[in-house]
Amino acid sequence: MSSSRVFSGGAEVTIPRQQSFRLVGGDDESGVVDVAAPDNAQPAMRPVSRKRQMSILLCAFFDVFVTIGMNQAYGVFLSYYLTDGSSGEHPFLPKSETTSKAMLAFVGTLAAGLTWGGSIFVNPIMARCKDPRWITGAGAIFIGVGYVLASFCHKVWQLLLTQGLIYGIGTSLVYFPVMAVAPEYFDAHRGSAMGLILSGAGIGGLAYAPAARMMLARVGAPWTLRTLGLVNFAICIPIVLATPPSRSLVKRPTLVDVRLAKRPIFILQAIAAMSQAAGNLVPLTFLPEFSTRLGYTAAFGAALLAINNAVNTISRIGMGLIADVAGRQNTLVLSVLGSAITVVAFWLSSAYSDDLGLWIAFVVTYGVFAGGYNSLFPTTVIEVFGPQAYASVNGFIYFIRGLGALWGSPVGGALVKGGTHPQAYITLIWYDFALLMLTSVCVIMVRGLDALDKGKFKLKA
Repeated sequence: MSSSRVFSGGAEVTIPRQQSFRLVGGDDESGVVDVAAPDNAQPAMRPVSRKRQMSILLCAFFDVFVTIGMNQAYGVFLSYYLTDGSSGEHPFLPKSETTSKAMLAFVGTLAAGLTWGGSIFVNPIMARCKDPRWITGAGAIFIGVGYVLASFCHKVWQLLLTQGLIYGIGTSLVYFPVMAVAPEYFDAHRGSAMGLILSGAGIGGLAYAPAARMMLARVGAPWTLRTLGLVNFAICIPIVLATPPSRSLVKRPTLVDVRLAKRPIFILQAIAAMSQAAGNLVPLTFLPEFSTRLGYTAAFGAALLAINNAVNTISRIGMGLIADVAGRQNTLVLSVLGSAITVVAFWLSSAYSDDLGLWIAFVVTYGVFAGGYNSLFPTTVIEVFGPQAYASVNGFIYFIRGLGALWGSPVGGALVKGGTHPQAYITLIWYDFALLMLTSVCVIMVRGLDALDKGKFKLKA
């Protein structure tokens, strides 16, 4: 059998000429391209320097900082929007608009859901756009405009349109052109690099939560929203200018192969993505408001949210380092299982006992475990499905995560019972635990099926 040799990321790969497979999403009218490469061949990559890797690292870090970080601080806005003025703060919304906790929670989860779920629309645009900076540039405008327009709102549906829909479209347009290609620029230390990049979410939440709480208390919601809209737009400008092209020399499919989508391992990965996104946002959304149920101030709740984000930042970096040593799938299992256990061990216990110590223990331990999935699942997609399918599978998985984020917290808000006692949250806490345990079961099964597909079980995987 004749063969050819190509260089991929510095490594020489031998490709048999007669061996080929079919990919969905090609340039021809049938949408099918024959690519002469075995299933385990690495795609040809443009060379990359250390300086270029550092540039991508910073660009992707601030991309996550401004998109995911802002979403993780929405709980501060939710707590403020629910105020009735009894605490001395001027309410932003009329009392008639604050009766549905679920709808107000949906404002934040709509933005978060679109950030991820927009992948199914953004990825095809990326495949057709010669310069991805046009996409991130449009996203930067949407991000700024969404929050500025929200400052003039007095109805929940108006917030859904501005702080939810417009802002969410903007974050998706900024997020994916950078994050879809960032893993391509790192090889041996991909887990560590993605941990550093995705720590931007925790640092963003750490910065935005107390800043938003301080501005809401001092200047009110309108000027807080306008200020953050302009600040976010300014942060996006260097991200737009530094948006990297794909490193791959081969055009990759944007649609998932139907045969791949039917595999149990793919279905389990998708279920895990949806349930984890739904469950992960619940504590972040209701953390400040639950703190007031324990008898503490909204400012104290915002401080706890900032602490959670700070711990989450360190955890994402640490999980990435552990993953390179212990295996990325192993670390992923540890992360989701640990986050589920903390919900019943500490959050549920604090609701029954009104114990501040247990509540703070939950804030810290949940921050330790919850960040691992977000930073590791893109790298495990490459390991499980191969680099050639990464773009299509990762884009679809993010879309599924977006769907999960859309309904997770609103359903949780509907489960909160009336009254001001912390025990009103018990049903919501069990709901969150069930979502995270479902995620744990799915990622454990993915780990097992991947070992079966590869023909052997390795301790480090």
